[in-house]
Amino acid sequence: MKDEYILIVDDELPIREMIHTSLDMAGYQCQQAGDAKQAHQMIVDQRPALVLLDWMLPNGVSGIDLCRRLKRDESLSEIPVIMLTARGEEDHKVQGLDAGADDYMTKPFSTRELVSRIKAVLRRSNALKGEKSIDVNGLLLDPVSQRVSFEGTSLEMGPTEYRLLAFFMTHPERAYTRAQLLDQVWGGNVYIEDRTIDVHIRRLRKVLEPFAADRYVQTVRGTGYRFSSRTDIAVG
Repeated sequence: MKDEYILIVDDELPIREMIHTSLDMAGYQCQQAGDAKQAHQMIVDQRPALVLLDWMLPNGVSGIDLCRRLKRDESLSEIPVIMLTARGEEDHKVQGLDAGADDYMTKPFSTRELVSRIKAVLRRSNALKGEKSIDVNGLLLDPVSQRVSFEGTSLEMGPTEYRLLAFFMTHPERAYTRAQLLDQVWGGNVYIEDRTIDVHIRRLRKVLEPFAADRYVQTVRGTGYRFSSRTDIAVG
């Protein structure tokens, strides 16, 4: 849409201006916010296409807090978020992704790489915004409301597990390696360990387990995982 823009949320004006200039040169419309309160109001009122969100923000509300708040809000949860931070440790990356961030960049970063990440996240986000619900033997995923239910019972899951299930249900009956899932669900430039996929698979299966729908998320020995309604298939 013509009025879509990227919201840059950072308390350091020089960084906001640098990113704004780079994205403007790449053809993106941008707006800026200096703290979480201002950013949240702009997101509610104007619904940006994507949020670039710094981890460290002033006034007691961090970027990770704002990300969690957005992902808990059904009306805002589909807006993709890329976390920007000077923290490069593995556990901080996992925290950001667990909070629902779609990607993660550690400062300092090249603006060329940032533009590449933005394109990838928007492409993945748009691919999951189809309006047609997917029903697999009673397991229903509604991409409009971003809700998952089983035979009418609502299932509560984290944003990462939702994205993983949405990818699986839109790409059934095919085995994916952990590296492929990292690329498709998080983006190939997100430097987290393959074991992180196993953690989210376990969380997803735990949500589905009371309805015996966990059997649809199958381990493919020597490869990775697949989503299949054919529960007669041997799994690892």
